[in-house]
Amino acid sequence: MIIKTAEFVVSNSDVNKCPETTLPEYAFIGRSNVGKSSLINAITNRKSLAKTSGRPGKTQLINHFLINKEWYLVDLPGYGYAKVSKGTKKKFQSFITKYFEKRIQLINAFVLVDVRHEPQKIDMDFMSWLGEKQLPFSIVFTKADKLKPKPLNENINNYLSIMRETWAELPNYFVTSSSSGQGTDELLNYIQDTNDEIERLKKEQNPFQP
Repeated sequence: MIIKTAEFVVSNSDVNKCPETTLPEYAFIGRSNVGKSSLINAITNRKSLAKTSGRPGKTQLINHFLINKEWYLVDLPGYGYAKVSKGTKKKFQSFITKYFEKRIQLINAFVLVDVRHEPQKIDMDFMSWLGEKQLPFSIVFTKADKLKPKPLNENINNYLSIMRETWAELPNYFVTSSSSGQGTDELLNYIQDTNDEIERLKKEQNPFQP
């Protein structure tokens, strides 16, 4: 997939104010400071589409970006170690939960995890919640350029091994780096293939649709 256009559409904290559209949505979410904004900018080939900051917790709203006028990239607030008040964290949790429970346009959630670290309980708990809700998601390992190939593969295999203890089937996963661009093409091709499949199914259900 080639990103031709990437347009900011709306930011809000109310899922009912998200765009009224049938276009597919792909949400990006992860622990604070996981490199989410940098990866979004790398994927879209835009330097400042998503706001990056050295201060965790910069993203505090549901942000919709229209990509190629065909699908939405949704940038969600990070969870975990954001330096915000308990009240703000509770607010984040509330509207993030509502987004996942109510947004029928959501096709897949990309859960970002820092590949340099051991599996974190907060990530595991969040993915378990998605599984319980039967919400499709993929794991996106970030900051792959920070490790040499051997420890990188060891960390990924360790993560997947731990997940196999409780998951009957593992989700798709991508290994990425916003600095080198590693994995961005694979991620975009996955979105393109998914969108193509959605269109194919629509035509099967309504063969007279133009």
